Amino acid sequence: MTTSSAPEPVPVPIWVLLPGDQEVVAHLWSRRQLRDGWLYEVGLPAYRNGPGDSVEPAEYRVWVRAPQHVRPVDGVSYDAVPTVYLEPPSPLQQALGPRRPSGWVLAKADGRGPGRGVIHAVDCEEASAGAPVLTLERALDAAENPGNRLCSLCGAAAELDPVLKGFDSNAGES
Repeated sequence: MTTSSAPEPVPVPIWVLLPGDQEVVAHLWSRRQLRDGWLYEVGLPAYRNGPGDSVEPAEYRVWVRAPQHVRPVDGVSYDAVPTVYLEPPSPLQQALGPRRPSGWVLAKADGRGPGRGVIHAVDCEEASAGAPVLTLERALDAAENPGNRLCSLCGAAAELDPVLKGFDSNAGES
C-alpha cells in the first residue's frame, strides 16, 4: 500500500544580507507573516566536520527578517515557497479596531499637595513617562481618593467612571 504525501518543498535561491555588508545566496525554505512584518526561513551554506578528518557541505537554517536581511534573486519566482499568512481579523476585531494597551497610570499634580493626581490610560500623551502601570483594582482605589481625578482626554474617565458609579446611574430610582 502506498500513501501519498505532500512533496517536500523545493528551496529557491535568495540573497541573504550578512553582518559586515556581506551577501550570500542561500536557500529560501519558507516564510511566515507576522503582525509587524515577515520572517523568512533561509538555509545558509556552511561546512561541518564529517567522519574522521573530513569536511562536508552543510546548511545552517535560521529565520531572518524580510526585507532587512534578504532580497530576491533576479528572475526567480517565489510563488511556490510555503507561506503562512496571518489569519484575517474577525468582523468583531475589524469593528473594534486596534486595542490600546491595558492599564492606567497615576500622574502626580505639581505643587498641589499630597494625594493630588490624574489617572490616565497608559498610552495617554499626558501620562508620566516611566510611571508604574496600575491594575484595574489599583486604578479604582486611586480614583476613589478625592484628591485624584480621571483624565477625560484619553478615556480613563469613560472607562473607570461606570465601574466606580455603576453602569446604570439611575439604578434603584423609581
